[in-house]
Amino acid sequence: MGFKHVRWENIPWEKLRDDVWRRAVFGEKMTVAQLRLLKGAKVAMHSHIHEQTAYVVEGKVKFVFEDRLEQVVEGGGVIVIPSNLGHAAEALEDSLVVDVFAPPREDWIKGDDSYLRKPV
Repeated sequence: MGFKHVRWENIPWEKLRDDVWRRAVFGEKMTVAQLRLLKGAKVAMHSHIHEQTAYVVEGKVKFVFEDRLEQVVEGGGVIVIPSNLGHAAEALEDSLVVDVFAPPREDWIKGDDSYLRKPV
């Protein structure tokens, strides 16, 4: 497979709900996505096989884990979530998050991402 070069501004935002938008780039071994979360947006508790690294570019996001531990990540912060660890999120401010997943998010490609589309 050859290389792929894209510019974020050339990828349209996908509206998942009134308070969550996403755009993504899919590679052979990973997915990189931008998520725009409005203040108060919540992502339901879920888990997946993917290791997830979330970089909060701007704003503030609270992550809640299946063991009830919480971590607030502010703009400039990064959190790494291991495979299969249940987690939820809440935007405490309007936020932009860059998520990197390995392996690629085949569920997103197939449209099997209802945990992101349904309001909490």
